[in-house]
Amino acid sequence: MDGLSHPAAGWRALPDPAPLQMPVQSLRQVPAPGPAARPSSPRLMGLRRLLVLGGSVLLTGFGAREMGLVLDIGSPTALQVTLLLLFVALFGWIALSFLSALAGFASLLGGGGRRLGIDPAGPIPELHDRTALLMPVYNEPPERVMAGLQAIHESLAATGRGAHFDIFILSDTTDPDAWLAEEEAFLALRDRTGDHAHIFYRRRPKNHERKAGNIAEWVQRFGAAYPQMLVLDADSVMEGDALVRLAAAMESHPDVGLIQTLPVIVNGASFFARMQQFAGRVYGPMIAAGIAWWHGAEGNYWGHNAIIRTRAFADHAGLPTLRGPRPFGGHILSHDFVEAALLRRAGWAVHMVPTLRGSYEESPPSLTDLAVRDRRWCQGNLQHAAVLPARGLHPISRLHLFTGIGSYITAPLWLLFLVVGVFGALEVRFIRPNYFPSGPSLFPDWPVVDPVRAMWLFIGTMSLLLVPKLLAWFLLLLKPEERRGIGGAVRSFLSMLVETLVAGLLAPVTMLTQSVDVASILTGRDSGWQPQQRDDGTLSWRAVFRLYWRHTLFGLLFGAASWLVSPYLALWMLPVTLGLALAVPLAALTARRGTLLRRLGLLAIPEESSPPAVLNRANSIRRRLVEQARPMEAVQRLAADPALQQAHLDMLPPPRRPRQDPLDPALLMGRAKLEEAVDLPEALSALTRPEKAAVLGDAGGVARLLQLANATRRDAVVPRSAAMAG
Repeated sequence: MDGLSHPAAGWRALPDPAPLQMPVQSLRQVPAPGPAARPSSPRLMGLRRLLVLGGSVLLTGFGAREMGLVLDIGSPTALQVTLLLLFVALFGWIALSFLSALAGFASLLGGGGRRLGIDPAGPIPELHDRTALLMPVYNEPPERVMAGLQAIHESLAATGRGAHFDIFILSDTTDPDAWLAEEEAFLALRDRTGDHAHIFYRRRPKNHERKAGNIAEWVQRFGAAYPQMLVLDADSVMEGDALVRLAAAMESHPDVGLIQTLPVIVNGASFFARMQQFAGRVYGPMIAAGIAWWHGAEGNYWGHNAIIRTRAFADHAGLPTLRGPRPFGGHILSHDFVEAALLRRAGWAVHMVPTLRGSYEESPPSLTDLAVRDRRWCQGNLQHAAVLPARGLHPISRLHLFTGIGSYITAPLWLLFLVVGVFGALEVRFIRPNYFPSGPSLFPDWPVVDPVRAMWLFIGTMSLLLVPKLLAWFLLLLKPEERRGIGGAVRSFLSMLVETLVAGLLAPVTMLTQSVDVASILTGRDSGWQPQQRDDGTLSWRAVFRLYWRHTLFGLLFGAASWLVSPYLALWMLPVTLGLALAVPLAALTARRGTLLRRLGLLAIPEESSPPAVLNRANSIRRRLVEQARPMEAVQRLAADPALQQAHLDMLPPPRRPRQDPLDPALLMGRAKLEEAVDLPEALSALTRPEKAAVLGDAGGVARLLQLANATRRDAVVPRSAAMAG
C-alpha cells in the first residue's frame, strides 16, 4: 500500500449532514400520489402487453391441449391431472420468457431499444445537479473496491463532469481487521486521486437491515444534498460517460424515479464464470430489450448499477418489517424488487435502458458459489409472497414480485413433474386398466398415449428454450465489431453449443439444490448474510464430493427407477439423470480456470478481446494494490501507522450519551477484558470478533489497545537489548 499522508487539520471523512426523512411505508395503505402523468412512458403499452401476456396465455393453452392429448386426459387419473397442472405451470413460464425474448429481437432488429432520449453516440450532456455514487461494502477485499472506484473517478474526470459526482464508501463490515484495511485503503484512494472533496467513507457500527438499511441510513443523513444517487455493488465498474448520461436523463425527465442499466458480466476466469459472461453478453441484451419493451415505465430494479431519484426514494421506498418470525418475517432481504414496486405505486416511472453501454459487474466463479448466493436470494424472493397483497401496487409490479418467487418455485415444480412422470409411467405399466368403467358398453375404453405427439410437444418446448439463443446470436452477427468480439460466426456458434450443453447438464443440479433450498426455507431455516465469493471458486475434490454426493446418488437412483419402468423412459430422462450423476465432476471442473477455452477463442466476449478503458484501468490498479497489500491484524496496523491512527479516531462515531443511548454488551465485555489483559496477545485471544470491533469503535478502547501494543513492543525490545549486553 502506498504511504499515507498525515490527515490535514480540519480534514473530514464525510460532508456536512443534509438530513432527509425516510418514513416506513405501509403495505396496507395507498400513499399520496406522486407524478400523475408519466410522459417518459413509451406509447401503446397496452397493446405491447396484450401481445406478450396474451400470447403467452394462448401458447400455454395450446401446450396444455397437446399435453392433454398425449395423456389421454379424457379419462384422467389423479397422477395425470397432477402431471398436466405441473406441465401448464412450467410451460407458461417458458412461453412468457419466449415471447418476451421475441419482442426483444423485433425491437433490436428494428433499431429500437433506446429509452429516455439517451444516445450513447451523442455528445456528453451538461449537468446541473449533484449525484452521489454509493458503494455499499460488507467484508469485501478493499483492493477490489478501491480499484473500481478509482477507475470510475478517473473516467468521470475525463468527461469533464466529475465535479457533479461524490463517491461514498458505505461500510457495513463486521470483521475488525477488514475494517481497518478499508480505512487505510480509503485514505490511500484519496491520496492517489488527490481528491479529498468528493470521496467519502462511513462505517456503521451496527449493520441494521443489511444493504437496504445501509442505503437508507445514508439517505437520512445526506440525501437532501443529492437529487440523484447511483447504487453500485462491490464488483461494479461503470464508465464516466454512462454515469453522466444517466444523471442527465434523470434531470430531463422529472417523472422518472429509477433507471436500471444492463450490467455486462466481465473478468470471468473460471469455466463457469466464462459461461455466465458469454450467456449474459450474447443473450442478455435481447432479453433485456424485450422486458424493457413491454414493461415500459413499470420496470424493475436489480439492486445495483442503477440511478435513483433520492427524494422519491426517501418519500416512498422506506421498507417495512414483515410480520412473523424469520425466514419469512423480519427485514426484507431482496429489497430491490420491493423498492421499485413502491416507487411505481407512488406514481414514479421505473425504466430499464438496455442499450446504454458502460455498466459492468462480475459473477460467482463456480456452481457452489452461485448456490450460496442463490440461497440468500431464494429466501428474499419467497418473502415477496407477503408483499404481493400490498395495496395500490401496479399489476406489472405484482408480476415482477411473482416472477421473483417463480424463479425459485419452478425448481421444485420441475422436480415434482419428473417424479410424477415416473409414477405415471408406473401406473400405466403395472395397474390393470378398467376397460368398461361405466358398465356394459359396445366399445371398450382403451387407454391411449400418443408417443408421436409427445415427441413433437417435447421438440416444441425445447424450441421455445433454444430459439431465443439463436436469435440473440444472429443479432450479434449483424454487428461486425461485436461479431469479432465473440470470436466470429463459427467460434461463437461453437461457444453457444458448449454453453448450451454444459448449462443443460448443470440445470438439474441447480434444480435439486434450489428445491432443497425452498424446502429448507419453508421449514423455517434462515440463510444469514455471507459475503459473496467473487474470485477463485476452486474447491478440492473432497469438498466438492461432500457438497454434491447427494445429487449424484439421487441421479443414479432416479435413472435406475426410470430404467426399471421402461428403457424408453430412461432415455427420455437421460439429460436429467446424466447431469445429476455427473454433479461432482461438473461442479469441480467448471470451477477451474478456462484457459484452454480462452486459447481456442471459445466463450469470448467483446469486453475480453477489446476491454474498455475503465475495465483495463480497474484491473491494472487492482493488481498493483494486491501486490502492495499488507495482511495485518487491526491493532498492529493502527500502532504501525500514526496517520491511520489519527484518521481512525477522527472517523469514530460520537461517544455514547449516558442514559440516552442503549448500552452495548459487546463493548462492555470487550473493555472489561482489555482492563484485565497484561499484553496485546492476551487481549486479542480473549476478545470475540464483535467485541474487538466494538472496542475499536470506541476511543477509550482504542487507547487501551494501543497501550497494550506499545507495552508488548517494549517487552519484546528489552530482552533483546539484555541479550546483546550479555
